[in-house]
Amino acid sequence: MNSDNFRMPARRLAAVATAAALTAAPLLLSVRPAHATGDHGRASAAVLRTGLDVSLLHHTADVPLTLSLNEVQAPGDADRTALSARLDGVNQGQPFSVLRADIASARATATEERAEGSVRLVNARLHVPGLPLLSLIEVGTVTARATCAAGEEPEAEANVLGAVTVLGKRTTLTAGGPTEVRVPGVGEVSLDLAEQRTTSGTAAATALRLKVSVNPLRLNVAEVTGTVTLAEASCETPAGEEETAPSEAPEPSGPAEPEQQASSEAPAPQVEPQGTQSNLAETGGSSTTPYIAGGALALLLLGGGAVTVARRRRG
Repeated sequence: MNSDNFRMPARRLAAVATAAALTAAPLLLSVRPAHATGDHGRASAAVLRTGLDVSLLHHTADVPLTLSLNEVQAPGDADRTALSARLDGVNQGQPFSVLRADIASARATATEERAEGSVRLVNARLHVPGLPLLSLIEVGTVTARATCAAGEEPEAEANVLGAVTVLGKRTTLTAGGPTEVRVPGVGEVSLDLAEQRTTSGTAAATALRLKVSVNPLRLNVAEVTGTVTLAEASCETPAGEEETAPSEAPEPSGPAEPEQQASSEAPAPQVEPQGTQSNLAETGGSSTTPYIAGGALALLLLGGGAVTVARRRRG
């Protein structure tokens, strides 16, 4: 009789300890934080972009002149300082120089924290078809920068420094509106200075934009119209990195004494493995898990001791 009374609790205690050990392992794994990495930002930059229509003499042909110099997207960079083009019926079919500069660099970078596009142009001379000796514009230093950092307001900056000469005329640029330059017998140019645009997640900067209408006399090109953009940069803010912390089990709102008193007055319930697993699942990955595992180990040792005592009594 005594032997049987000791064996049953020992088996149950061993089952409880096993269930506690199996349940504690996944709970400890579940408290690890989860990370969600956002997308990289985006950035672009270009030293020169043209969108010109060239009408040959007597409008015998209309030829588009669409060019770009050092146009890059993140990640990228370029340092070409000269750009030439070839158009049938212009310059006896030979390439003609569109832009020459001492420095013409474009940079675009993008990471999970920051995206930036930048342009720097120094001592630039721009030509259009039909004006091989006369520059459309000459400018000292032109810069543009667009910066988009995660968690910060996007920034855009553009500057035109030094002397500016348009169609051979020294020109003073103003930020209040377009600057008009007219040269009789050659044409006219409208210049928009230093345009910056920002939103909550993007930025764009353009140092100089020209609207061109050139009609030189006694040359083999009748008319050149369109737009020319010097130094433009743009960016888009990266999504950044988001971290999701593990949810903690809610603390009991009321005092624990009444529950303990009620449980002491009621008859002690029989311990079952299923009930142990259910209680552990409700607590989640809280700080009580080590205590539950320790209690289970103590119960296991107690059951082993009971089995040993029972065997000795039988012997």
